[in-house]
Order: sequence, then C-alpha cells, then structure tokens
Amino acid sequence: MTHRIRIATRQSPLALWQANHVAQRLRALDPTLEVVLLELSTAGDRFLTAPLAVIGGKGLFVKEIEQALLDGRADVAVHSLKDMTALMPPGLLLGAIPEREDPRDAWVSPTGVRFEALPSGAKVGTSSLRRSCQLLERRRDLEVVSIRGNVQTRLKRTQEQGLVGCVLALAGLRRLELEAQVTQVLSPEESLPAVGQGALAVQCREEDPVVRGLLARLEHAPSRIAVTAERAFLARLEGGCSVPLAGYATLDGERLRLRGLIGSPDGARVVRGETVGTPAEAAQLGTSLAERLLAQGGEEILKAFAGSAQAQGAR
Repeated sequence: MTHRIRIATRQSPLALWQANHVAQRLRALDPTLEVVLLELSTAGDRFLTAPLAVIGGKGLFVKEIEQALLDGRADVAVHSLKDMTALMPPGLLLGAIPEREDPRDAWVSPTGVRFEALPSGAKVGTSSLRRSCQLLERRRDLEVVSIRGNVQTRLKRTQEQGLVGCVLALAGLRRLELEAQVTQVLSPEESLPAVGQGALAVQCREEDPVVRGLLARLEHAPSRIAVTAERAFLARLEGGCSVPLAGYATLDGERLRLRGLIGSPDGARVVRGETVGTPAEAAQLGTSLAERLLAQGGEEILKAFAGSAQAQGAR
C-alpha cells in the first residue's frame, strides 16, 4: 500500500473541514499513512461579484481540483457532492461516498424570526437559484438578495446588509459547529434539497487501484444509492447551479423514494414529482423522473431560463 496520499481541496473553512475529515478517516485505516492537503483556489472562490448562473455554474468549484488529480499533483480530491456537475472528466471517478450528513436547508435569522413570520417585503439572502425559486413560490412578496462566499461570509453579509435572514445548508453549519445559529430547519416539503446536498464526494483516478481500494473502505452504500438516483436526475436535465432544480432521494429498506423539482427563479412556475423503486433501479428512477417533469412543463421552464441567462451573460 502507498504510504503518502495527497488530497486536493478548496481553501474555504468548510472545504478544509471536509478534507481533514477524510484525511483523519484514512489515517485511522492505516496509522502509517501520511496524508497531506493540497489547498487550491477555484474560479468559483475567486469570482464572487456575479451570480453563479451568469459566470458558469457549479463546475467553477471543481475544475481546478480535478485538474490536480489529472496531472498527478494529487491522489484524492474531496468535494461537496452538490458542487459537482453530472459528468466528470474521463479518467476520474467517485471512489467513495461516505455517510451523508442531514441534507436539509436551514433558515438563519440574526433576530430569530421564523420563516413563516416574515413581514411583507422582507429581504432574505441566498446564493442558490433553487432556494430562490422555492422561497418565492411560498412568498412572492419577499425580496431575495444574492449573497455569495463561504458560510461565514454569507452569515456576516446577512447581518451587514440588514437582511431578515438567509438560507444555508444545514450540513455545512453542523460541520463548522455553527448549528446554534440555525433558527429553523426547513423540511423537504418547504425547501427540497439540492442534488447531493450533505454528501461528500471523494474522487480519484480510475487507473489507481491502490487508492481506489483504500477509498472503498470509506463507502456508505445507502448514501451512494440515494445520490445515484439524484445525479441521474441531474444528468438527464443537464443541470447545475445555472438551473433552478432540486432532487432528493431517501432509502428506507428496499424502498427508494426520489423527489424532484424544476422551477423558474422567481417561483412563478414550478413542476414537482416523485417516484418510488428499489435500490437497483436508482439510476433509472432519476432518469425517468426527469423525463416526466420535462414533459409536464419542465422543458419549457428550462428553455425560458436558458434564454434569460444567456441574455444576462451577454450584457
């Protein structure tokens, strides 16, 4: 077995927590193993003044990290699975999906106001089109303010800009020991999670059997099954941060339930659906649910949004 593993990661506090978490688990498997981090800056971290939908979507958070794997500077990469596009570069694969953290969204209000008690016209913050869509679907009177940056930055900007609150992933807040700031955990019925939210993606090269064997010991099969369904849904829709969609699967014994959503950023048009099957049907469930939602109006929503985003980017 190799005795040195290099893990590529973003430099944000949450990304470093995640990379160090994987490093600790690898060291626990083999105490003689040397695990070091390769900290990298990504385009998504550098360009914080424009919405992700305009500058290129979620792939901006992973491209430089994946390149470190491809050119041999790193042996492993650790990502938030929700930051990854449906397709990855040839030669790379997901070597492990560890057990998933709670995938739900969290409402954080500096003054402790619950979401259902928001006053008319309240300003709320999010960096996600998916969240904007669902917030405005429930409350068309809200003013959604785009806030980007790491978790701590978004919490700080929520206060500095006088926002009533913001929506963040519960998993990130827990990992950074900031859960005490959560005012309210939003149920999937209130805010359907992003594809892969709460899950870590531990990526490696296909042609590295030693590392693949080591990472396989970090695998959590139920989490893999759930995100396989979600990512198949994503792949059929060819979506990312540039498209307002959500996909969330839960596994209960041999019953795999997948819920999906396609919507417009303003919440005016939303198409929802769900399907149930077995773990062996995970990918098939994702594809079939996506096709059903496209047929029920989702394709029209996505085409309209793509045209709007293209016009914005050309300005």
